[in-house]
Amino acid sequence: MLNNSSLQKWSRLKKKSLDNMFTNEIIAGMNCSPFEAKAALDTVHKVYGDFFESSKILAPGKANFIVLSAEVSPSVMLKNAKKVSVTLTINNDDEDLVIKKEGSSVALRQHRLQRICHEAFMQGGLLTVEDIANRIFCCGERTIVRDIKDLRKQGIFIPLRSTIKDMGRTLSHRSLIVNQWVKGCEYTEIARKTNHSVDAVSNYVRKFKQAVALMKEGYDVHTIAFLTKISKKLTEEYIDIYAHSDIVPARKHELDNLLKKRMLNQ
Repeated sequence: MLNNSSLQKWSRLKKKSLDNMFTNEIIAGMNCSPFEAKAALDTVHKVYGDFFESSKILAPGKANFIVLSAEVSPSVMLKNAKKVSVTLTINNDDEDLVIKKEGSSVALRQHRLQRICHEAFMQGGLLTVEDIANRIFCCGERTIVRDIKDLRKQGIFIPLRSTIKDMGRTLSHRSLIVNQWVKGCEYTEIARKTNHSVDAVSNYVRKFKQAVALMKEGYDVHTIAFLTKISKKLTEEYIDIYAHSDIVPARKHELDNLLKKRMLNQ
């Protein structure tokens, strides 16, 4: 006899989501089909999605945490360090159930680890191994350290206080994304690794290209920042990336061609 207990488990878990609650209400209240209810749900997400994201009411699966500010120097003692409030996604049924179903508990934990670290960093904070193990995942610190090593072997960067400290200074998430691009990663891969949209990654790379082109034309940092509409600090980071990073030949060729096009259009 076929054991369907595992299939039933995933079905039960999906039925506990907020989306499922909405579609059930639509089906019962309007006497429509599941297909029509799903279409209504998609429309709600499309129209009100931005409002939901900016709402002060936390969505299911999210939680607020106080963490260290990304601006804090590694030399500052923890008790004296600036703190910030960040909202982290502890559980997302749409993503997490698929990963758990197709992978393992380790794969799910590592996926969540990437997500919360990038979310904290995007909001100006940095998590520590202690934060993740003791305050969020309730597991051993060695487990988190092992996960970080596994992800590093896969070429996946995790913005933690310890890894930022190893860099010597705090880099913006934009620079971290550009670093991935100059090493040959594609937009979709970078978006997946950093929990950004492809459009956001494309925009950061475009600004980087503009900054490099202007630098090669002899403009100073202040002028480049003004013309590209980015901060002076980010401009300096972009120039430093171009000057000191190991840029793969294909990306180097792309940057050189951009400069040639600018010169021809002048």
